[in-house]
Amino acid sequence: MRTCNSFGVYPHMEGTMTQPKAPIIESLTGSFLVSTPQMPDPRFEEQVIYICAHSNEGAMGLAINKPNLSFSLAEVLKGADLPVPFGELPPIYIGGPVELESAFILYRSDYKTEYQLEVSPTVSLSRETKVLQDIAEGHGPEKYLFLLGYTGWGPGQLERELVEDGWLTVPADDHIIFELADDLKWKAAAMQFGIDIATFGDVIGYA
Repeated sequence: MRTCNSFGVYPHMEGTMTQPKAPIIESLTGSFLVSTPQMPDPRFEEQVIYICAHSNEGAMGLAINKPNLSFSLAEVLKGADLPVPFGELPPIYIGGPVELESAFILYRSDYKTEYQLEVSPTVSLSRETKVLQDIAEGHGPEKYLFLLGYTGWGPGQLERELVEDGWLTVPADDHIIFELADDLKWKAAAMQFGIDIATFGDVIGYA
């Protein structure tokens, strides 16, 4: 992942984002990782991470339910000398502890841009400056999350974590990503499988 440039918090993509080649494992790309009450790392307490890329080379995901209320997207736009559109803007999310100065936009794939990663048939990810410009001008993606930082795993690291207490893997749901209130996402993601995540403790890490 590249760090940000002089533009501020939104780095310009210099090439097309592509998924790692020829995975030799069952890819979790497009799935949710839901932290269980047994999660040993307090940074991931009650988190839902959307996996954007996963192969034998490692994995990358974005936490979708941890807004940072200390500053706003309007401030980001003003700092980039972009207009602030009318209406309510979504919060800024902390996508993970890695490269917090780097920004990502996760959005429904009915919006298209030149440089984007198609995570699923309905969800794409970009670091392209044009997406932020389009949002400022009122013709960007209708549903999106603006995130700073990401969560990353080296080769085999995520697989090791999945056999320990900490993560539950479930299919992702676009409604949970873009529509549901942030304080409901953690329980709702697990409840897709009828699991009460607040009391979960016996079965973990299955796809």
